[in-house]
Amino acid sequence: MQALNFPEYEHRTRLQSGQLQIFDPVRKKFVALTPEEWVRQHLIQYLAVEKQVPIHMMACERGLIVNRMPKRFDLVIFGLSGNPVLIAECKAPGIKLSEETLYQIGRYNITLKVKHLLVSNGMQHYFGTIDYHTGQLDYSGQIFDYQKLCEQ
Repeated sequence: MQALNFPEYEHRTRLQSGQLQIFDPVRKKFVALTPEEWVRQHLIQYLAVEKQVPIHMMACERGLIVNRMPKRFDLVIFGLSGNPVLIAECKAPGIKLSEETLYQIGRYNITLKVKHLLVSNGMQHYFGTIDYHTGQLDYSGQIFDYQKLCEQ
């Protein structure tokens, strides 16, 4: 798999029935190792190791309803109160992050109403914080650590 713009992490992989799989510590199971999954697993490790996000406060690949349509988010981080504080959208490294990617995560946020948004293709990462009083999305150069993500 392609080197990404994340620190190096050890990942458990296996070959099952001719399919390369990677262990997802959030879902606690092996999943197909696609380019997007490669990005997601690096992001999970980055958030857990570098930003001190507890694995048990993450959820990935779960369904939600947006405007009466079923959708599936890539990764959500929950705060200490149990409410979601960050939604992340992962794309394969070859996919350019575009306005459409930001609209996609924005549509998911209609339902979740989180304060922080993160989009990554493994090479580029965009992290923003929503000010619900002004309606502004402020981009930060750094992804916040868990403690700051949980601040109101």
